[in-house]
Amino acid sequence: MKDTTDRLRNSIIQKILSISDRTYLETLYQLIENSSGSPNLVKLNEQQIAILNISEKDIKNGNLITQNDLDKHDMLWLKDL
Repeated sequence: MKDTTDRLRNSIIQKILSISDRTYLETLYQLIENSSGSPNLVKLNEQQIAILNISEKDIKNGNLITQNDLDKHDMLWLKDL
């Protein structure tokens, strides 16, 4: 397994060394940089954080709906389309 991983890593490095397009390299760098942390860690923007805060307030205030009720609501909405 380690041998396969080492070969794959070396192959990727060789391919990267042959790339001369700066924009491509910057994009590749960002891809690697964003995925090098915890695989379950997601960076949220301000709007996403605000929406999550609103959702948490709804939960604390009991503003909830069951999945069954939501499904019924969706079906009524779809009939109105």
